[in-house]
Amino acid sequence: MNTTDTKKPTELFTAWNETLPHLLNDGDSVNIQLDEANSSRLRIHINAAGHSGYTFDFTCLYVDDREVKVELVDVEKDGVHVDEHTEIIQSLIEDYVRHIHECTQILQRITHH
Repeated sequence: MNTTDTKKPTELFTAWNETLPHLLNDGDSVNIQLDEANSSRLRIHINAAGHSGYTFDFTCLYVDDREVKVELVDVEKDGVHVDEHTEIIQSLIEDYVRHIHECTQILQRITHH
C-alpha cells in the first residue's frame, strides 16, 4: 500500500472494508483502520459472533504487493484481556488469520501490477 499513487491506499482500504466482512464467520463483525504511522499497515478489530464477548485485534502489514504479515495484538473478553493460549482462542486466532490472508489473496487484483 505504500506507494506514490495516493489513490491506491484509499482504494485498497475500501476494498478491505468491502471484502473481509464477507469472509468472516456469520455474525462476526470487523472494524478496519489504516495505521496512522504506516500506510502499509492495517489495524483489524474483530468482534466474535455470539455471546462469547471475545474481541481480537490484529495488525496486517504489507511486506510486498502479494504478502502480508499478520500479528495478534490483543484478545479481550468483555473488555478484559484474556490468555490467548487456550485451545478455543488459538482456534479462533488461526481462523481469523486465515481469513485475513484469504482477503489479501483476493485483493491482489489491486496490489499486484
